[in-house]
Amino acid sequence: MGRLFVAIGDSFTEGVGDWDPRFPNGVRGWADRVAKQLSKQDPQWRYANLAIRSRRLERIVSEQVEPALAMKPDVISFYAGGNDIMELRKDMAQLLHCYTQAVHRLAGSGAQVLLFTGFDIPVHPLLAPLKRRNWKFNERVRELAEQYPSTVTLVDYWTWNAYRDRRMWDTDKLHMNRAGHRYMAIPILEILGENHRLSFVPFGTPERMGLLQATQRDVEWLRQWVLPMFGRRMRGITLGDTLQPRWPEPMYPARGMKKQYRKRLARQSIQLP
Repeated sequence: MGRLFVAIGDSFTEGVGDWDPRFPNGVRGWADRVAKQLSKQDPQWRYANLAIRSRRLERIVSEQVEPALAMKPDVISFYAGGNDIMELRKDMAQLLHCYTQAVHRLAGSGAQVLLFTGFDIPVHPLLAPLKRRNWKFNERVRELAEQYPSTVTLVDYWTWNAYRDRRMWDTDKLHMNRAGHRYMAIPILEILGENHRLSFVPFGTPERMGLLQATQRDVEWLRQWVLPMFGRRMRGITLGDTLQPRWPEPMYPARGMKKQYRKRLARQSIQLP
């Protein structure tokens, strides 16, 4: 039995923004891409992904951490807390304590743990308090990475200038698009010290946008994404409420991820009454 990579977290790790109906939950994402490249170097690599979009930290900890550790992973990625940061009523001290306890648990497992800082996404001045919360969260992530130098590896997403280009982001401005997820996989593989076949062709000079066009785009963004998101939060529902983990059990990416998903759908259709 080969080595195992387990990914846990929220939409960032599930793959939201990298839309592809040939994969579970209609997305692919950086973690799938990392797993596929690992399997090309060694077909015995296995992979599981328990992440679900919109999950808050406490649910990620209660629903994903122990199942992930029970699989005895060699590498485990942990990105969580972004949805909590966006809730101004959420107490940051409580959030950071919960996150710290989760990292202590993961770091004590013997697996190589990947922790991520959150990117400094440009926001409207009215949302500036969210940026300050993100800065504070990132400080704790870095402190924990320094605390466990032998088991925790920092993926310092915050410092990657490539993501300052809006063409790396989906239309909601919160999630990476396909280009963003593809780029993310490359430095993670390099951080793991693994060879890979991925490449990223830099974008050309971005098209300049006039004031009217930029204003229209922001108004449409508020209408399509921001208002519905806060509306869901007020109603206590999330986009992940009806979803299951994409790869809940260890699988072999070398055997074809799309092929295995088609087989899963076929089995489910047979089981339906």
